[in-house]
Amino acid sequence: MTKVKNTIPVYDICSLGDVNHLLEEIVAEPFGAYLRGHPNLHFPHRHTFYHIVLFTEGQGYHTIDFEQFPVKAGQIYFMIPGQVHSWSFEGNVDGFVINFSEDLFRNFLSGNQYLEQFAFLRGIANESVIQVPGNKFSEIVATVTKIADEVRLKRPFGIDMARAYLLTLLIEVSRGNTMGVTTNAPQQNQLVLYNFRKLVDQYFAEKRLPKEYAAMLYVTPNHLNALCNDLPGKPAGEVIRDRILLEAKRLLINADLGIQEIAYRLNFSDNAHLTKFFKKNTNLTPEEFRKSSLIKH
Repeated sequence: MTKVKNTIPVYDICSLGDVNHLLEEIVAEPFGAYLRGHPNLHFPHRHTFYHIVLFTEGQGYHTIDFEQFPVKAGQIYFMIPGQVHSWSFEGNVDGFVINFSEDLFRNFLSGNQYLEQFAFLRGIANESVIQVPGNKFSEIVATVTKIADEVRLKRPFGIDMARAYLLTLLIEVSRGNTMGVTTNAPQQNQLVLYNFRKLVDQYFAEKRLPKEYAAMLYVTPNHLNALCNDLPGKPAGEVIRDRILLEAKRLLINADLGIQEIAYRLNFSDNAHLTKFFKKNTNLTPEEFRKSSLIKH
């Protein structure tokens, strides 16, 4: 019987690659082979890299940041570094997996924020799982196959071709995706919202009020709130609260951390305040959530 680890593992791209993979920046291969080579990945874990899976067959479910999604043929999902996920598959599962480092495009694209313009690469779980339209599926599979071939064959300019096909994949998926699309919103509004989310990721433990972020963004609290209500569809305060809650869940999965330590890391005054916040938003105490997560996985 496999013992559940107390500490959630974090994998870098080298630990999930092999000698056939191109440099140390990208892994791309059939998903069935990837699963056979890494049988422990069904337990909750994190990555230090971007992670994409396209399902061509399979059933069961996968969980991203504690949101559960059914596995379906034609589905593609995207994850950014730091997210937590796990799998529970039924029967044969296949498709393709692509893992790529944050450095893959660093010296290739002039805009540092290029990838973040894709809604499915912003780390929001319910915007990152996409059912590819039937008439686009063969096109997507062909592009992913080209990426895997470039990684496997290691031909001259192979890494540049892999980059080019990967960008093609992102654009193809974005064009066919009707979920989480914000292209109709003014570019400036999208930029403010993007910077807001980045700041929340950085300061959520110490800054809890929308007005604090509005000041850093040089907008009024009312303007920030209006943008959040318009684009993500929730008030700015709820965006901040959701990020704190997500981090609490991530820390609770690590059974080596006590509730008091988690409360300290999240800047709650004591255990009681953390418990009150957590139960209000999940109907579970931190201890109940931890126990259910360990049993589930």
